[in-house]
Amino acid sequence: MDMTGSQRGTTAAQAWVLGLTSVSSLMVALDALVVTTALPVIRVHLHASLAGLEWTVNAYVLSLAVLLMTGAALGDRFGRRRLFAVGLGLFTAASAACALAPGIGWLIAARAVQGAGAAVMLPLGLAVLSAGFPPEQRPRALGIFGAVTGLGVVLGPLVGGAVVQGLTWPWIFWINIPVGLVAIALTHVRIGESFGPDSALDLPGLLLVTGGVFGVVWAPGGRSRSEVAHRRAWFTIRWEPQVTARLVGNLIAKVAV
Repeated sequence: MDMTGSQRGTTAAQAWVLGLTSVSSLMVALDALVVTTALPVIRVHLHASLAGLEWTVNAYVLSLAVLLMTGAALGDRFGRRRLFAVGLGLFTAASAACALAPGIGWLIAARAVQGAGAAVMLPLGLAVLSAGFPPEQRPRALGIFGAVTGLGVVLGPLVGGAVVQGLTWPWIFWINIPVGLVAIALTHVRIGESFGPDSALDLPGLLLVTGGVFGVVWAPGGRSRSEVAHRRAWFTIRWEPQVTARLVGNLIAKVAV
């Protein structure tokens, strides 16, 4: 009896594509939220202000949201696998910089770079996944990808709290290093190259979208800063994960669509 593509099992090549793209998306989601439960410890170790603590989260989310379209466009133009690996490398290097941060300013800058790497990984991971599966198998693959990403959003604060309690706060970033290095090596070996439509980069359009997204994502952060001046630190640290989780969830949902 003949079986349709959706009924046939996933090939080994497709399994590698699904596994690598899902792991990368899990890393992106985890690092958006894993730092939130480490904020009190970071405040003590780095002598950070409340505004500085807030920016350790906001810098990542803003960079991720603003550069998503740019990351996708560059991947379509110069190769999705190539730019996906570049995003993994940037994310991994920035994670090491976060772990080695001697002060809050360094940590904020490294988090912004980490968000830039995530902005390349997330859309190109979806693009690589879509290219690796035929249309009849794609919904199942995207469902697994989305479930793994959602798991990262849910487990982020829990993982951060467990790592900080069992080790110390830099380890929430150190754990990305071996995963990222292995993922980069396997990406070059197990994922084929693909390109988007052969068209020139729409730089004015990218700038317009980037500015618009920046304004939309900046608005919640602006409101939170006005509240910080009138509320105690514990409220800010408890409130921030909820806002960040909503922002990250919306970003992932829009990319998936």
